[in-house]
Amino acid sequence: MRVLNTLPQADLRTTAAAARASEAAGYDGLLTMENKHDPFLAHAIAAVNTERVELGTSVAIAFPRSPMVVANACWDLQNASRGRFVLGIGPQIRPHNEKRFSVPWTAPAPRLREYVHALRSIWTTWQTGAKLDFRGQHYSFTLMPPYFMPPSTGQKMVPVTLAAVGPHSLRLAGEVADGVRLHGFCTRQYIETEIMPRVREGMARGGRPRTHFEITGGGFVATGADEAAVARMFEVVRGRVAFYATTPGYWGVLELHGLGDLGRELNAMSKAGKWSELASRVPDDVVHLFAAVGTHKEIAARIQARFGGLSDALNLRADSSEAGWDVPPDVIQEIKRIPTRFQGFKAAWQERD
Repeated sequence: MRVLNTLPQADLRTTAAAARASEAAGYDGLLTMENKHDPFLAHAIAAVNTERVELGTSVAIAFPRSPMVVANACWDLQNASRGRFVLGIGPQIRPHNEKRFSVPWTAPAPRLREYVHALRSIWTTWQTGAKLDFRGQHYSFTLMPPYFMPPSTGQKMVPVTLAAVGPHSLRLAGEVADGVRLHGFCTRQYIETEIMPRVREGMARGGRPRTHFEITGGGFVATGADEAAVARMFEVVRGRVAFYATTPGYWGVLELHGLGDLGRELNAMSKAGKWSELASRVPDDVVHLFAAVGTHKEIAARIQARFGGLSDALNLRADSSEAGWDVPPDVIQEIKRIPTRFQGFKAAWQERD
């Protein structure tokens, strides 16, 4: 299993040291999020301060950005990292697009399909010099004068992974992407019965081999050096579960476990502004459904039980402000020995439809 960490984004002056420390500790990849900060900037720093570790967004919000803008950022990061960048994008939900980013909302799956194809078309033009001629329902790119074409350093095409929650986006990820980034608000049973069948449908439709398709995430990890540290992280995860359970779009996982009433209760509390009270309504057994929990000595076995055979990569920390930098290198190596089916992204340069 590939073990990932989260780059600090709040103060970019701390990013370089954190990236070097994670690489030295044996992490396979470093991720950024688009919650409070830009998801690309920290990777520019990490790219030139590391040599081995993979860099990726988990995730950048797609629709507020033109594919051309994202293509440029990815191209520069891929060159700076010498081929270690992986783009993770997602649509976010309608209220955030319309009310937080002020962008129009359309059905996300068809638009994301075009988005992925547009990115690859742009990158292919920059790599090969072929005429840019992408025409879709949502995006059209037909102008690329030589003056605006960035030079290539011969890197592989940037792998594109999609955040997916619903059945349409899960099938789309399996069909057109290089991997899927599962939401943390998942249980093992939900992944097995609701997520993987849709992903496999998409992979069959797109002819994508499982060995080159990465499944990332699908739950949380609460670990620490001792029981007290684990208890603190357990409460962090409880808060995450409570927050996500307020969103009706995520209630499928709750309904599967007979917890629909909990989601409706938490949703009503959020509308009443009772955000600080949400976590108190989530029982311990529900938190355990969503997380692997244990001390550093226990956590590899707990991860194997919770994620083994499903996820290829796992982030040990959900936020750069949380505890977790102290996971010992030998524990990281133990987790990395958990077998997975993923054998790496395709390295050959090619445009894929």
